[in-house]
Amino acid sequence: MPQIHLDEDTVARLDSLRQEDEDYDEIVTELINIYEAEELTLFHGGDEV
Repeated sequence: MPQIHLDEDTVARLDSLRQEDEDYDEIVTELINIYEAEELTLFHGGDEV
């Protein structure tokens, strides 16, 4: 598993997104899924003219 080092501001932003005892892996995975879903939506949205 790769190690990622985050600065204090990033950790603070992640902490503000945490719900109950959610760990950082869950938050990051959710953010990646949201990013990928939005990217696919934007990519396909431009296909229809």
